[in-house]
Amino acid sequence: MSSALIRRLLMPVIAAALILALLPGLAAAKKHDHSDNGKGKVVSVMTRNLYLGADLGPVIAAENTEQVVSASGAVLRDVIANDFPTRAKGLADEILSTKPDLVGLQEVSLWQTTPITPAGKALTIDYLELLLNQLNRGPDRYEAVVVQNEFGTETPADVNGVENDGPGGELADAEVLGKLLMRDVILARTGAGVHTWNAEGGNFKTLLELEVGGQPVAVKRGWTATDARVRGSGPFHFVNTHLEAFHPLIRAAQAQELVAPGGPATSSLPVVLVGDLNSDDDTVTGADQLASQALLAAGFVERSTNAPLSCCLESPLLAVGAGGSVSDFDHQVDHVMTNDPGITLERSEVTGLQPVNGFWDSDHAGLFSALRFGG
Repeated sequence: MSSALIRRLLMPVIAAALILALLPGLAAAKKHDHSDNGKGKVVSVMTRNLYLGADLGPVIAAENTEQVVSASGAVLRDVIANDFPTRAKGLADEILSTKPDLVGLQEVSLWQTTPITPAGKALTIDYLELLLNQLNRGPDRYEAVVVQNEFGTETPADVNGVENDGPGGELADAEVLGKLLMRDVILARTGAGVHTWNAEGGNFKTLLELEVGGQPVAVKRGWTATDARVRGSGPFHFVNTHLEAFHPLIRAAQAQELVAPGGPATSSLPVVLVGDLNSDDDTVTGADQLASQALLAAGFVERSTNAPLSCCLESPLLAVGAGGSVSDFDHQVDHVMTNDPGITLERSEVTGLQPVNGFWDSDHAGLFSALRFGG
């Protein structure tokens, strides 16, 4: 038998063997398949609250400068203990394992301390920089499309707990000025056919007003947005927001701002809205439903799962054994919504429901949705 004839006879066998060898990889790839399959284009999105790192309640409740100094020091100690450089690894793994095309982030904190006495130490913890470093350590890449500054404050703080090492008077124990800036951010996956334009951000007109240590403070919250097209999908308007957590009527007013004529969640394009709404239509009760109801009344529909629920750990400390439990996740405030019936839910999942690297990734879980843009 000639060698040419042998090759012709063996080719079908070789081809079949190659197909069988490739099947596991093909099956794994199908989980995150973004092809249209003749049924329209699939666009994947995610919303992720990073947790600012501490409970600010004691600072807000402080009645004078001395109490602000003490409470602010405790907050900074919690931020350090909650170890965002480690948490960023788990958060990045959540994103890289699901490969969303667009990600809406909330509570993207920037913490800094400036020494005011020789006992003080300078510190910078930039959540955005640390998360991007983890996301971009391999072949998959993400970039920030828009960054919007939200609530910020600067207070004297006693981080080290040492008495009388500050400048004196009411600041007798303060060795640093502690600064917090929270941001909302949209990330886009690069090299994956994701194109964005008209990126913008802003703050709501209706804001919660607090008094901290006798001084008025406005709790800035807002939104980020961009127009986008993903791998040949039709263009759409992507909006990420974080509504007020502590006052349901202000939260509802902010939701109304989103969908009012000319608001950031209105467009001639289909709108995909993600974020921490601090509201839901069925897993919370009373006034906490109002913001969600305002969005539903404006024509938005849910495009994410609530099984399992994704909010929230009750402990301000995220280390394993510090008090948080998966049983704490008993309601929903993080959402993916759209106002276009031609955008349907392909699949959705909750991420980050178990601690890794010794920490919960955040006090929230993450929420991922693959959306089908009409066939």
